[in-house]
Amino acid sequence: MSTTSEKPTSASFAALRGQLHEAAAEFAGGQDALEGILLGMVDDVDRAAAEPLEIFPVCHHSPSSALAMARRLREKQPKVVYLELCEDMAPLLTELRNCRLPVAVQAFASDIDGFPPDWAPLSVVAPITEASAEYQAIAYALDTPGVDLVLVDRSSDHVFQWDTRQPADGETHTAGTETEPTAGTEPEPTAGTEPEAALHGEAVGVEIGDLRPRFAELEEHLLRHGKVRHWSEWWHQYVEVPLGDSDHDTYRQVMFLIGSLFRRLAPGRGERVRVDEDRERYMWTRMREHLTATGTDPADCLYVCGAFHAASHVDEFGVHGTGDFAISPRTATTWQYGLIPSSHAAIEAQFGLASGSVSIAATEWAKNLKRTRVKPYRLEGQSGTKKPSAKKTAAKAPAATPTSVPAPDLASGPTEDRLTGFLRQPPVLHTLDEAELLGWSVDIVCAARRSGYLASTADAIAVFETSILLAAMRDRAKPTPYDFQDAAVTCIEKDTVPGRRDVRRLVEIMMGGDRIGQVGYDALPPLARDVHDRLAPLELNLQQRGVRRALLDMASRPELRACSDVLWMLRRLLPPGAARTVMGERRLGERSIQESWDLSLGTHQRALIELGYEGVSLEQVLEQRLRRAAYGPQATTAEVLAAVEDATLYLGGRRLAEELGTRALEVLAGERTVDGAPAVLRRVRGLLAYYRTSEPVLPPWIESFVRAGYAHYCTLLPTAFRDEDATVGQVAAMLGFLFSMESLALSLGCDRTQLELAVAQSHPNDPAKTALLWAAQVQLGTLSRGELRGRCDELLGNPLVVPSYPRYLSGFVHALEPVPGLADVVVEAVSNAFGRLPDPVLLPWLPTLITTLRSNAADLAPLIVREAGRIFPARLAALDTWVPPWHAQPVARAPLAAPRGAALLPLHPETCDAVADLLGCTDGWAPADGPTTGTTASTGAALLFAHRATCDAVADLLGCGDPWTPVASALPVSAPLTTRHPATAHAVAALLATP
Repeated sequence: MSTTSEKPTSASFAALRGQLHEAAAEFAGGQDALEGILLGMVDDVDRAAAEPLEIFPVCHHSPSSALAMARRLREKQPKVVYLELCEDMAPLLTELRNCRLPVAVQAFASDIDGFPPDWAPLSVVAPITEASAEYQAIAYALDTPGVDLVLVDRSSDHVFQWDTRQPADGETHTAGTETEPTAGTEPEPTAGTEPEAALHGEAVGVEIGDLRPRFAELEEHLLRHGKVRHWSEWWHQYVEVPLGDSDHDTYRQVMFLIGSLFRRLAPGRGERVRVDEDRERYMWTRMREHLTATGTDPADCLYVCGAFHAASHVDEFGVHGTGDFAISPRTATTWQYGLIPSSHAAIEAQFGLASGSVSIAATEWAKNLKRTRVKPYRLEGQSGTKKPSAKKTAAKAPAATPTSVPAPDLASGPTEDRLTGFLRQPPVLHTLDEAELLGWSVDIVCAARRSGYLASTADAIAVFETSILLAAMRDRAKPTPYDFQDAAVTCIEKDTVPGRRDVRRLVEIMMGGDRIGQVGYDALPPLARDVHDRLAPLELNLQQRGVRRALLDMASRPELRACSDVLWMLRRLLPPGAARTVMGERRLGERSIQESWDLSLGTHQRALIELGYEGVSLEQVLEQRLRRAAYGPQATTAEVLAAVEDATLYLGGRRLAEELGTRALEVLAGERTVDGAPAVLRRVRGLLAYYRTSEPVLPPWIESFVRAGYAHYCTLLPTAFRDEDATVGQVAAMLGFLFSMESLALSLGCDRTQLELAVAQSHPNDPAKTALLWAAQVQLGTLSRGELRGRCDELLGNPLVVPSYPRYLSGFVHALEPVPGLADVVVEAVSNAFGRLPDPVLLPWLPTLITTLRSNAADLAPLIVREAGRIFPARLAALDTWVPPWHAQPVARAPLAAPRGAALLPLHPETCDAVADLLGCTDGWAPADGPTTGTTASTGAALLFAHRATCDAVADLLGCGDPWTPVASALPVSAPLTTRHPATAHAVAALLATP
């Protein structure tokens, strides 16, 4: 790589070189390091100024750069403007006229190819404000006929190809800005604290003219000796103000000098320096290609770039550069482009600027225009700007047309030295503008009172005097906005902040506020325009920032149902605050007839625009996201079922739901844990209830899911009972799936024996899971309720087990999920504990019980409360005489022999045979001397003694109310029944005679 010392130097800066040589010899003690830096800076200025293709160095969002740019464009009228901006963003620049600045040009890629998958989505933004040199160049080139605007910086794809934010361990980091703040600077206390600071999201920011020291010690030295708090204040005081009234040559040479200084004092030659040099090679290669292809004279061109890049040392520098840089091809990633709203706070937060610095720069830009009467360039039809009248335009027009002033020929002779005079001249002492400072003091007191501060006229006077005092302490004749801000904080804020905003933020708002841009309707992507068109019946200005209340009465206006569908999809796709429901809900099988919404689509315009990068309609974007969630490598069964539910709720139809349901079946078959069992149970129950009420038959996928889930959870059940990582809630959800889906699973061909074997093979060690296993055994019939009550009594009677009794209760409470019929047993277990345990044991044990139930079974506690309300007396007075049902004595019955309806059996043996077949009895009729004393008794009569409840039920259906007869008169005749109940006998005879 060639250096400036290898190139011949002109005599333009000979005097300055001699002075710097003498200064280096005097202060550096004869060392060559300082002399090399100082003389090298002059060489860099000389080299950049002598370049035939005029280089215009700028600093991002600098009012002085924008002012100098507007002057130079009107004077030179270049035919080609080369701009340091991603070359693939050029087609979007014409849409800036449909927006209200500030906005950001964005390149977005959701489906990436050639980058690590965890980088997705990729996003690059380039914010543009009116008080910036790049906007002046863009507006001039787009509205001036015959002028070409050529973007020459690397593409958005190359931004990530050259990404240097990968540590050696391979972990990827996508920082929010390409220009990192310098280490060692003071943190900005309020930058990024407002919601508007997140307008750029996680995008990588690119900007024109990042001009900040990369040498931490240098920045610290400048801040300390400049008596300022942060870099933005130093730049405003020592660069912006002096350059505001300078001529073109002086401005260029000073910016070249600053860029060379920061470049030569950058520490080391790391990856960032390599990327900067590659960018410079890229830009000069593109410019030479364009010059060769079009045959344009370099004297008719203007190259707008950052001052840091203007002092480049690469071989490709200049139109006569010798380097041959090979530009790598782009990856296969598909990039989409659009405009998103930006704000001053978002720019400050992304690029590490002081809070309020961009707003102060915008205020300085307006003051400079008014003071210098320079006419800036604005895009024709630019939203948010007033069109000047013809009279005012004619009055303010210069005497000579811009084309009448010839541009200087930079290659015709040596450059005139303007640096020496600029560096020698004393600082301009601006006189105090008392009216301006007094107005600031009054305005900040008024703003503070509106925000809850107890400010008065005395505070305004104090702010006025303190601002002057601080400026004098910092060697300033005129207080800057930063001095005024410090004075306001000192005099008004005191020690507390009564409102949401502190005094520092109030000063920023007063100085110009956080101007927030807006993308116009014509510049929106098709999806965003489609959303606004479909919501037009609401008759709301959804482009405006803030919250808008939408009332939808679908009963009187059925056309609003389409708006409701759009709003529910927006609620699903956008951030929470974009579309928030006040009234109304949408669940499976339920639709509201009236809804109320709080909409803030204007505030969340960036999120809506980025949806447009994913598809052309909301339905397409939602379907893509559901598929992405369902087919992701880390997708769980619960997540896929959630996608099925969302597809049914928002998209309708069965095509996508069936496809995702089949995917859920595949994911379930591959799972080896039960972590998602509660969510799976909840969603499958909801889907089954919906399909049973809205579809004639169940979809095939859900039948297959129930069948596979039954076998899957039966297989995992013994392991889950022993696994320490599986919680009792997860095991309870498994049992809930098995028991609640059992009837459907058995009808689909599953075997109940598999569940019985799984429960029999389960041997938990945890008390909660043990109680859960007992509940499952009760449900299967292998354990009676009496035995379960006996085990609970044994637990309370064992002093060693009493401390862990709350965990048993937790298992019983979770058992209400699969076995809700055990609610009375759980209430009994809790009541016995409170009744039997003494206070010394109960009081230390009680907090553990409460915390256990609250943390593990809060959603099931209402079942216990409802059951307790049913069992316990409703009146306090009845509690003294109340006896718990589990303590009541059973009523003794007299010995019973033959049932009430036994006399009917000899007359109707076919009925007895049918009942015997239902009950599984295959014995034939017994002889007359069988178990009953009669002449023609049936062996089915023996069933009546074994199943007396069944006999009673049959007798009640037949209208027979006779009690059980003694054994002595078992079954002699049936005449008394027919005599007492003739109507019943005729009814039975009629039924038996019916074919």
